[in-house]
Amino acid sequence: MSTQVSGMNIQLSDKINALEASATLAMAAKARELKAEGKDIISLSLGEPDFNTPDFIKEAAIQAINDNYNSYSPVDGYVELKDAIITKFKRDNGVTYDHSQIVVSTGAKQSLYNVAQVYINPGDEVILPCPYWVSYSDIIKLAGGVPVEVKTSIETDFKMTAEQLEKAITPKTKMLWYSSPCNPSGSIYNKKELRALADVLQKHPDIIVVSDEIYEHINYIGGHASMAQFEDMYNRTVTVNGVAKAFAMTGWRIGYIGAPTEIARACNKMQGQVTSGANCIAQRAVITALEAPVSKIQYMIDEFKERRTLILDLLSDIPGFECNKPEGAFYIFPDISYYFGKTLQGSLIKNATDFSMFLLEKANIATVTGIAFGNNNCIRISYAASKEDIIKAAKRIKEVVS
Repeated sequence: MSTQVSGMNIQLSDKINALEASATLAMAAKARELKAEGKDIISLSLGEPDFNTPDFIKEAAIQAINDNYNSYSPVDGYVELKDAIITKFKRDNGVTYDHSQIVVSTGAKQSLYNVAQVYINPGDEVILPCPYWVSYSDIIKLAGGVPVEVKTSIETDFKMTAEQLEKAITPKTKMLWYSSPCNPSGSIYNKKELRALADVLQKHPDIIVVSDEIYEHINYIGGHASMAQFEDMYNRTVTVNGVAKAFAMTGWRIGYIGAPTEIARACNKMQGQVTSGANCIAQRAVITALEAPVSKIQYMIDEFKERRTLILDLLSDIPGFECNKPEGAFYIFPDISYYFGKTLQGSLIKNATDFSMFLLEKANIATVTGIAFGNNNCIRISYAASKEDIIKAAKRIKEVVS
């Protein structure tokens, strides 16, 4: 793509021209634009808790400011924050790391990007169970990798089986990436299911796993399983986590990894040339967040669970919405392929993108097309919104599709 600017011919790189814009951020921007025009938009597109950051965390940030934390932080994070992360991994996941295995970054997204950049060579294949988080595919492509999508369905609760994993592996397979609880489906891999995947990977010892556990605490069934807790997978797993979701700290931008030492050191090296250390004030606040018992944020988890029940009940009354019962996170991922080929209020619905845009234009509801997550039949709806907005949204949907 080239653009004429003040007599210059601006030639953007092939890499950026091939890059897709984030579908979730694009829909959120569109919703804000329509709100600015005076439209009553209900935004169910962004994965962002509608709670304020808990006061005890805010107080820690204020204390850090008063204590004059204003200098560059270590590239891979303050030692005290690493201590808190190590304690958290041991307490919540039964996994033991040392300081050399922890890297703190500007959000879990940067953690994922770092890992891709330091481990993927052009042509390397990365297995992605579908649906997957919207940015996985493009982060992998930016590193020169090839995403290999493994399709799942509501019938398997959107989880990849061991047999599917075995079939997807080729001599070029370098990594497996997945999230649990999953964004966008809310599905959770239990210990038995992860063990079955690990058994397949034992036949392929060169494959590294990236386990994205950012929604770990937003779990409605109790008991979180981590791939790294298996002794034979510990040295082959990068565990990615952060504070954005469970602690309502999306704008604080702190994520982290626990990883094999060689990968962690490489990520530290990469980050040192890109962003350096993460925000110093936010890091100090996160120490307090991670040291606190999970019971301090239980009120948010309980509220999300109530909203899940509410939205599932409301959508069950609308024809054409087929839903699984998500076990975690704060999304539902309904299959709406019932509407494909139908004309609704003059709009022909050919795919999930058409349906998502139809809801925005006719019902003033922002959702995200499942195509962005590797699934052509679904849309993602976030219930990180008030119960009042959820009830209003379901009513509008029912009216426009009836």
